[in-house]
Amino acid sequence: MANYSVEEINGIQLAYEKMLADIHPSVNDPQHLALIEKAYRYCLEKYDGKYLLSGKAYMLHLIEMARIAVVEVGLGYISVVGAFLHGITYKEGVSIEEIETLFGKTVAIIMDGFGKISALKTEKVAYNSDNFRVLFLSLIEDMRVVLLKVVHRVYDVRNQNDVDADRLGKYFHEIKYIYIPIVHRLGLYKIKAELEQMLMRYENPEMYAEIERKIQETQQAYQQTMDDFLEPIKRGLDIEADRAKRAGKCKFNYSIKWRMKSIASIYAKMKAQNVPFEEVYDLLAARVIINCAEKDEIECCWNVYSVISNLYEPNPDRLRDWITKPKASGYESLHTTVKYSDKLWIEVQIRSTRMDEIAETGQAAHYLYKGEKNTSEEWLMNVREVLENPALVSFENSYKRIAKVDKIFIFTPEGDLKQLPVGSTVLDFAYEIHTQVGETCNGAKVNGRVVPIRYVLSNGDKVEIITSKKQSPRADWLNCVVTEKAKNRIRRFLMEEQLKESELGKSMLNRRLKNWKIPVNEDVISLLVKEYKLENALQLYNQISTEEIDLADVKKLLEDRLAEKEAHQDKVTVELVTKKEEIQHAEECLSIGKDIDNVNYKLAKCCNPIPGDKVFGFVTNDGNLTLHRTNCPNAKSLQQRYGYRIINVKWNGVESGISQATIHIYGHDVMGLLGKITKVISEDLEVNMKNIVLNSDKEGYFDGKIVVQIPDVDSLEQLMNRLESIEGILEVTRIDE
Repeated sequence: MANYSVEEINGIQLAYEKMLADIHPSVNDPQHLALIEKAYRYCLEKYDGKYLLSGKAYMLHLIEMARIAVVEVGLGYISVVGAFLHGITYKEGVSIEEIETLFGKTVAIIMDGFGKISALKTEKVAYNSDNFRVLFLSLIEDMRVVLLKVVHRVYDVRNQNDVDADRLGKYFHEIKYIYIPIVHRLGLYKIKAELEQMLMRYENPEMYAEIERKIQETQQAYQQTMDDFLEPIKRGLDIEADRAKRAGKCKFNYSIKWRMKSIASIYAKMKAQNVPFEEVYDLLAARVIINCAEKDEIECCWNVYSVISNLYEPNPDRLRDWITKPKASGYESLHTTVKYSDKLWIEVQIRSTRMDEIAETGQAAHYLYKGEKNTSEEWLMNVREVLENPALVSFENSYKRIAKVDKIFIFTPEGDLKQLPVGSTVLDFAYEIHTQVGETCNGAKVNGRVVPIRYVLSNGDKVEIITSKKQSPRADWLNCVVTEKAKNRIRRFLMEEQLKESELGKSMLNRRLKNWKIPVNEDVISLLVKEYKLENALQLYNQISTEEIDLADVKKLLEDRLAEKEAHQDKVTVELVTKKEEIQHAEECLSIGKDIDNVNYKLAKCCNPIPGDKVFGFVTNDGNLTLHRTNCPNAKSLQQRYGYRIINVKWNGVESGISQATIHIYGHDVMGLLGKITKVISEDLEVNMKNIVLNSDKEGYFDGKIVVQIPDVDSLEQLMNRLESIEGILEVTRIDE
């Protein structure tokens, strides 16, 4: 590579000195300038004889980037050094360690971050723009890295002959989806407008040229329109300024400028309003800039608004008050759109000199006006917060740095971006791609190097999963993953495998039980679960399938337990039969009443017998007696299965009590029926009624249920007869409930 000629060296030196003069208002500390000089000389040596695609010396590119960084973005001396060194580590093979030794740790951190985000694949950023923004922030420690990338792209669009066509297309793709949103959020509106203009010229050159031509054709006419529009505003503001001066408050002077909106903005309006250029109703914008004391800014801005709204009709839907509540970027301005003619609306921006400087230059100017030193780049402290939290109301909400995000972003071989928690492994990534990929994952290639499934991934890694048909999830995989998705998929696979084993174990057990002539029922399974101290039958079947439980042991256990149960049952049966014989020996038919001794009895809930009903006794396992009506729904079953427990009983001398009975009634739904029923029950017979429900149908019939407390069956029959005699009631029956 040939060295630069003397003429080229002189040209580079002149450009460097001009850059120093341009940045001098912000960067003038001798120590800082010495570090910049050192970086300049270092790069001049490293890049001696290196040219851009256009044939221009490469050093001129670095010098111009340094100028943009300070003058247009508001960065300081460290960023000038960074602009000179921004690609040297990977272009010229210089190590980060060497950069740190020569220029300090901060510059080394910036260069390392610049290299990381430069290596990212951005082909598919359109589908993951939000994730890419977070990825950018998570890869870097110093926000100057992102801002230097912005500076680089600004240079690229201004000097497109220095970039080959393929690379330029990639750069515009990044500008569209990454850098325009970033500069917008940071309030770098001049840079944003320029990038949008260049992007439209690149993507849609024909439309750009057409709108540009129409603007030129109408420029003179619009000049006259704006002169006519602004003249009464100027007169009104002069009067207001004079009045404020005489009143001794809100003193101000002003300047007014106007512009036609940018070509990119006009094209966006044409698409949004679905109209041609000629029908876009708000092509023009005027700006009133007030020079007044900072404490009077808001009052003065609203006074100007009052003057303009008195002259022209404002559109209330288009009022934007960013002076009371500034944008997250720190932007402050009062916007209104007023009607000048039937077809022409004009936007007017009202702001102070301070607000205008911040709007033009962004956050660097914001901190200058606060009295901060620009060379320290204090405003960078909040850049990350603004980029990570787009909903912030003001740039001044917080002055603490935001902690690094707890997510990492990983690329597939095709360039797709996947988001995972910090600490995620190759196996987490495999499951993030697809469950089947995760289940057959056998390792991966991370940035071209083969690693195991437990390997912990880092931000920006490119990962290619290696799979094997012989691989399947194991229980220890749960210790290899951190994402819930991966854990759930592994657990589900293991559960499905357990279910398969359980089905096999269940089939094995059922087959053996049949061979052993032992009944297959819930009692047997529950007995085994309890004996082996398991949680459920699933574990029992699984352990039988995996031979953790020997079926020979199961057979012996069941035979022993069933023998014990039969012996116990025989004992109970003997006791019951003995009890029955004792009772029947005392008297042929047991009398139930107040004089009965040594026999505990209760009334069966299935049929609710009351004194006077025909009943029989049933001896329970605990030796007590339960009384059932002879027509009880369960009577037949009890007599067939447990005839030896049945005892003949009869009522005898039972004290008056409160037995409960349920009556069903049916009939015509006539007026006053409910009153008649309750009168008979409660007043005439003085029976306690617990509940009554009557339901009518569309044909004029009703049916219902009445629950009463009754002393005996005779009283119940008397009540039923009285109810049946009520006009409208067709049927009265007793039901078991």
